[in-house]
Amino acid sequence: MRKVLSLLAALLLGLAAVPALAEGFTPQQRAEIVEVVRAALKADPSILRDAIAVLQEDEAKAQQAAARTAISGLGEALTRAPGDPVDGNPQGDVTLVEFFDVRCPYCRRMLPVMADLLRSDHNLRVVYKDIPILGPASLLGAKALLAAQKQGGYLPLRNALMSGPPDINAETLRAAATKTGLDWDRLQQDMADPSVPQRIETNLGLAHKLDIEGTPAYVIGGRLLPGALSLTELQAAVAQARKK
Repeated sequence: MRKVLSLLAALLLGLAAVPALAEGFTPQQRAEIVEVVRAALKADPSILRDAIAVLQEDEAKAQQAAARTAISGLGEALTRAPGDPVDGNPQGDVTLVEFFDVRCPYCRRMLPVMADLLRSDHNLRVVYKDIPILGPASLLGAKALLAAQKQGGYLPLRNALMSGPPDINAETLRAAATKTGLDWDRLQQDMADPSVPQRIETNLGLAHKLDIEGTPAYVIGGRLLPGALSLTELQAAVAQARKK
């Protein structure tokens, strides 16, 4: 049945989408097949829904397989790169890697969810990967966060920026830095350090290799989980990783 639904979906999308299949039929045969499919849809419209669901499921499985291969190939560059900001238990038995943009509304929505996750799981290690994909203000925020790490203030500044105004500029950045006890002059100097943009480029390179198209995105065990997730979904993914 699954193969039949996959074939129907391919036909519905057009035989041109599957060249090997299209070459096996004459134009008249292709027209007849399309008519058969149309008649079947009129008799039972749920066929379309089921066929598309099969295609989507197959595509999701293929994407996860590719993600597992990429995650395995990246190894410690993904989970234990020197200098990466770490939250939770540094010796935790499971590592969760979060790719985020400091201005991303979905990433901001995940801030309390991640806090709840860490409160509920004291054996979880979290690694943050800043990928400023939403323009110059995001880049400014990412630079400030990585520079703040030199003062031991990455996590406090991250919380302050992600719970503050999304339009990050020098004024809002200075206010957040002062609020979290950072040395503003030193922060500005450290933001100009060439190592900061280098780390951002490294993070963006990792995101590209994982085919991450937006934020947030989570790597837990060998799985890539894109988008904002619920606490229950995160806990289930961590539990699954813990079993392996």
